[in-house]
Amino acid sequence: MDVSIVVPLFNEDESLPELCSWIDKVVVANNFSYEIILVDDGSTDNSWEVIEQLSVGNNNIKGIKFQRNYGKSAALNEGFKAAKGEVVITMDADLQDSPDEIPGLRKMIVEDGYDLISGWKKKRFDPLSKTIPTKLFNKVTSSTSGIKLHDFNCGLKAYKKKVIKSIEVYGEMHRYIPVLAKWAGFRKIGEKVVEHRARKYGTTKFGWERFINGFLDLATITFVSKFGKRPMHFFGLYGTLCFLTGFILSIYLIIAKFVAAEYSLTNRPAFYIALATMVIGMQLFLTGFVAELVSRNSSERNSYLIEKKVGIV
Repeated sequence: MDVSIVVPLFNEDESLPELCSWIDKVVVANNFSYEIILVDDGSTDNSWEVIEQLSVGNNNIKGIKFQRNYGKSAALNEGFKAAKGEVVITMDADLQDSPDEIPGLRKMIVEDGYDLISGWKKKRFDPLSKTIPTKLFNKVTSSTSGIKLHDFNCGLKAYKKKVIKSIEVYGEMHRYIPVLAKWAGFRKIGEKVVEHRARKYGTTKFGWERFINGFLDLATITFVSKFGKRPMHFFGLYGTLCFLTGFILSIYLIIAKFVAAEYSLTNRPAFYIALATMVIGMQLFLTGFVAELVSRNSSERNSYLIEKKVGIV
């Protein structure tokens, strides 16, 4: 199969017929074999009924329905599991992503050899209250991850099949799929300027909290990617530094007490700072030790991605 189009959705019953018709028109015109996977993330409107109607007589349209709303990451993850196409394209269901971009995105994966292409909505139709935080979010993510993209959270993306089968999207990590792909060893990541269309139906499903959650998720993925299999390298390092700082300060205060006996050791703020630093250092070290025990007993402790083998059955 040439291409799988994965569409996560929540309460988008008005836009689905037009979206599927548009996708069908584009892929047929380009002679692609395809499937459309519509993942209903616990919609409370008639979205699932519309999906069932669309799938009647069209074997290319497939549906997955969640019992309740789990979030976009969960919807994408299930869509990725079901996808069979050699190129997988994701897009939002609100018609703000144009299906006309599908051939260009697929070409960059198949012919140009990219592992992942992220859409860049260079010209947006969103209010300033959304575009300004988005630009800040993208700059911080790009600087932290080292991936030079302008729009990490664009729903319109294209992937090699190997990429989506090698990563797990959970929580709210859909914003950081390029980062997940990079840490999984896929480094040829590019972007393509895509059309951003004004919303035709419904209202946005995201609020201000997504920016706060986004930065927290970035901290999580950065830590897990670097220290998930060796947590002692993080906690042990900073725990040791904290403990040694407090210990050295304590030795200094004890020596100072012997030199100047008139000073009370427990009346000096530095004493409590030293004591607190040593306690924090010990706690960090023990946290690292416990995390190492958990990691060593994890079923995924040796789950590494192997690209090729020669002479090994």
